[in-house]
Amino acid sequence: MEATPRPAVSIVIPTHSEQRWPALVRTVASARSQTYVPAEIVVVVDHNPALFRRARRDLGGVTVLENLYAQGVSGNRNTGAFHTSTSLIAFLDDDTTAGPEWLGSLVAPFADPKVVGTGGGINPEWEGPEPRWMPEEFLWAVGGSYAGMPTTTARIRNVWSASMVVRRDAFLSVGGFRTGFGKVGSQNRPEDTELCLRMSAASGGHWMYVPTATIRHEVPASRSTFGWFLRRCYAEGRGKVAMAGLLDGSQSLGSEKDYLRSLPRAVVRNLVAATRGRGAHHALKAGGVLAGVAAAGVGGVVETVAARRLAGAVR
Repeated sequence: MEATPRPAVSIVIPTHSEQRWPALVRTVASARSQTYVPAEIVVVVDHNPALFRRARRDLGGVTVLENLYAQGVSGNRNTGAFHTSTSLIAFLDDDTTAGPEWLGSLVAPFADPKVVGTGGGINPEWEGPEPRWMPEEFLWAVGGSYAGMPTTTARIRNVWSASMVVRRDAFLSVGGFRTGFGKVGSQNRPEDTELCLRMSAASGGHWMYVPTATIRHEVPASRSTFGWFLRRCYAEGRGKVAMAGLLDGSQSLGSEKDYLRSLPRAVVRNLVAATRGRGAHHALKAGGVLAGVAAAGVGGVVETVAARRLAGAVR
């Protein structure tokens, strides 16, 4: 009996800043080191001619493209994805490093034809010490897997584009990432969550989370401050409300509601630990949960008011 041929996979890596050049080189090296050898590695540069020239010159054996769309990571990823021809398309961010089994682990669930995409575990790699006030439930704020996510391979609503593999036909059928909705400048909207929801709705398929398919995500010291944390939570609140407006309203936020219901337990757990002498940092983590929820809530209110004003102006 002949073995089923393994699907071919291309890896797309978006990049935009020369300041990230050392990180980009590490990302490309990790993509090349996969035991499941990719058919092609594509680096896409977001409207930065100097970086494009450098990547073309110094990244041998890698396809280097320029973003064909307006500035932003969604169009940047689409440029690379639409260029590829493989049945599966993988995405890595330019500040991540994938373990050697990462790609193979994310490809395995595609043996089930109902799987439209997969994502893996993301471990923050702090430039400095991890903030003592950072709650494990809020590691998503620095692009990491957070407490409460599955610890074994499981079905999930959405994954993150920093560590993602998609079925090409399902991805193309919805037009890829929604351009104009995503990360550009100070704007931070969940373009990956929005993509996952559209792909599932259009295909009737589902996503799988593979926590053992790990990558390391670099967290610079500038993103370890409490002020940055609050701004990131505020932006997430705005982004999730904006996403709900694009899709089916509150129904698209079911996972967020479940997540919010889990946070009071995190506050209580940390306060109990602090009162039992397990370290004052637990009290700081409890405060971090409350502050993060408040910042996200303010962002959600601001986005809701802005959307209503825009709707009124259109009328």
